Amino acid sequence: MVIAETAPVTLDLRQDVALLTAALIDINSVSGNEAVLADAVELALRRLPGLDLVRDGDSIIARTSLGRAERVILAGHLDTVPLPVTDGALGTVPSTWVSGVAGAGVLYGRGATDMKGGVGVQLALAASLFDRGAEPSKDVTFVFYDHEEVEAVKSGLGRLVRNHAPLLEGDFAILLEPTHGTVEGGCNGTMRLQATTLGEAAHSARAWMGSNAIHAAAPILERLAAYQPQTVKVDGLDYRESLNAVKIHGGTAGNVIPDRCVVEINYRFAPDKTPDQAEAHVRGLLSGFDVVRTDAAAGARPGLNHPAAASFVAAVGAEPKPKYGWTDVARFSELGVPAVNFGPGDALLAHKDNEHVEAEAIRACLRALQKWLS
Repeated sequence: MVIAETAPVTLDLRQDVALLTAALIDINSVSGNEAVLADAVELALRRLPGLDLVRDGDSIIARTSLGRAERVILAGHLDTVPLPVTDGALGTVPSTWVSGVAGAGVLYGRGATDMKGGVGVQLALAASLFDRGAEPSKDVTFVFYDHEEVEAVKSGLGRLVRNHAPLLEGDFAILLEPTHGTVEGGCNGTMRLQATTLGEAAHSARAWMGSNAIHAAAPILERLAAYQPQTVKVDGLDYRESLNAVKIHGGTAGNVIPDRCVVEINYRFAPDKTPDQAEAHVRGLLSGFDVVRTDAAAGARPGLNHPAAASFVAAVGAEPKPKYGWTDVARFSELGVPAVNFGPGDALLAHKDNEHVEAEAIRACLRALQKWLS
């Protein structure tokens, strides 16, 4: 039996950027399934002049080498969360134009917001860098990476940092996550912890013979419920924190007094704190309980005082905001590269079954970057 080879998917990077975004959405790239899209991106970029490419797995770095005084990094992830399970959902694959006219109105599909619109802008910008001899005022590094929507150990950007750190050096980085076209500086850190209570198992008909570990967890929940989250000003931006129980489990059967209970906690902390300082804060609140940190990622200061960042904020023309969620700007911050989030679409629509983005928002994002780099 002969298995026919599938022709590689081709992308037209010079079409309208909203149509390019639709083409990206049409390629299923749920985490772990990015290869076809990565192949298409690599093929399209290799056809452009003036770019040096490196591919690592399903991640790609493309760089100009113009000898400019500054280098900026434009980064975005190729993967999406799984497709909607609801029949008839608009936010799936392939994409849908609710206007019925391609390129007009609102584009629906998995990744429309998070973050095929941003990736489309990266690719269209790469294709336009050398049009009509209008070379950019800064050297540019484009980064496309896999496995962002899953556990951090699988991150394609993390792998690029380990394997190709010199290629990720720069003066300023922009992560094209959805921000409604507004610059969002830095990001909060995130931490997961477990608070455990122990008891003694017994038959529930003779509960006095045991000790209920779930009941013993009540003070943990009371302290978390009464906690007033802080708002911390960092480099001129107000970062709102949050500390919450996100899961609780314990017990073995309906007629057994539980001898163990675990409360899982998520702390989103401002970038003025290190993970160790954030952990100490939670331990202080839950003093007297067994608390274990299970995962943590540092936040990133906004870095808006850097000249490149200031000029970018001025070019966008909107008041910058803080990023409350954790994003990969933190990885660039760890490399010593100030980074912000800036991209088309509403972050509140990310991962929803009706995920969508306005065509004009994608075009406006591209125009802002072209203006800044020209």
